[in-house]
Amino acid sequence: MDQKIINLYDEYTHKPLSRKSFMNRLVKLTGSAAMAMTALSVLEVGYANAETVSEQDDGLILEDISYPGDDCTMKGYLARPKGRGKFGSVVVIHENRGLNPHIKDIARRVAKAGFIALAPDALSPFGGTPSNTDDARGMFAKIDAAKNLNNFLNALDYLKSRKESNGKTGCVGFCWGGRMANFMAVNSASLNSAVAYYGGQPDAADVPKIKAKLMLHYAGIDERVNAGIPAYEAALKAAGVDYHLFIYDGVQHAFNNDTGGERYNADAAKLAWERTLELFNKTIK
Repeated sequence: MDQKIINLYDEYTHKPLSRKSFMNRLVKLTGSAAMAMTALSVLEVGYANAETVSEQDDGLILEDISYPGDDCTMKGYLARPKGRGKFGSVVVIHENRGLNPHIKDIARRVAKAGFIALAPDALSPFGGTPSNTDDARGMFAKIDAAKNLNNFLNALDYLKSRKESNGKTGCVGFCWGGRMANFMAVNSASLNSAVAYYGGQPDAADVPKIKAKLMLHYAGIDERVNAGIPAYEAALKAAGVDYHLFIYDGVQHAFNNDTGGERYNADAAKLAWERTLELFNKTIK
């Protein structure tokens, strides 16, 4: 697919670009309305393919939970291994589409690897994630940034309070959630590890606050997000933060999302996920 089309879709999903404006520009790029719809069909998410770990998996316990937020009640999806014992906990942070079937599947993957996984819904203050992707994306502009950060930090406290928890915590986030994973690392002194997939970077001045071990996954073809890498990495080195940074050449933003059509890259996703679980096994097991 023409990179200009992928770049336009990235602009549509991350900036205030109406669907009408997006479609008009897509028609111009593809040459016709029919070709525009064909291109869109291989770019937009398809949740029919979201389940890689079954909701009926005999080794997992799944719950819809709630916990106290900042002036709200936070909703979340929790997956944990069956059996006795204490487990490390991971906050799974969604993209700017909210808590959807793909992110719930990510939580089940984390639980299948032997951890407690909690995927909070950032749109809980507005009643939760709607089924329409465009509606969900539009709601993110209404989020109070400070309260939202507190809502995710509170998820760490909730996980530590569970009887199955061993008290160690990590987080993993994707795109919007990758940025939030970076900010959680800055703002939680007790977080053991944080993994950010193609996420925006915190201010360099805040980097010395990071105590968690970091893993940063970036797509090679992602100018918008990658522009912040040099300053972030320089600050991490200067502060002596324990981090690993990987750039996956030739892949697109959102390469891990196997419901994301054209941008998904199976090889990069597999390698990044193996590295992610390796970090959690070392830091929160």
